[in-house]
Amino acid sequence: MSYPEPRYLGDNGEISAVHRPADTPPDLVAGANRTHYLATHTTTGGEFGLYRVDLGPKAAGARTHFHRTISESFFVLSGAVRLYDGERWITGGAGDFLHVPPGGLHAFRNEADDPASMLMLFSPGAPREEYFERVAEMAQRGGQEFTDFLVRHDSYFIDERPGDAPKS
Repeated sequence: MSYPEPRYLGDNGEISAVHRPADTPPDLVAGANRTHYLATHTTTGGEFGLYRVDLGPKAAGARTHFHRTISESFFVLSGAVRLYDGERWITGGAGDFLHVPPGGLHAFRNEADDPASMLMLFSPGAPREEYFERVAEMAQRGGQEFTDFLVRHDSYFIDERPGDAPKS
């Protein structure tokens, strides 16, 4: 295994870091859930997307799905997050990590009476912000428009499996 080819060819480095203070308000508030856009595909040049998702008590997350073009990883910061690894549901606590390669079935939710928080990492970085911001609206519309929206955002939901949260 070797390092990738260099992408920065200068001799002295450059000032290009991006800082996001911890007290920055969430970028998206949807019901009891809050999503913080820590590093988007735009800010990372498409390398990855990193989001902090704060789930309210008893919050539905995402039912079972997969992605064709991106991997998705979860790192639990606090609380208890139910993570589906394609085979079984796992209760993830602070410090637990789940990596899902492209094509891997996965889901998540918070079944607890207390809030939970986790990091979600997508690689390579895809423009997930529109997905987060519009999925509820598009699901209400339904039909072909919703199907097209999901495909455009590389999200392929499957029929419920044992232990899935009910469809909303």
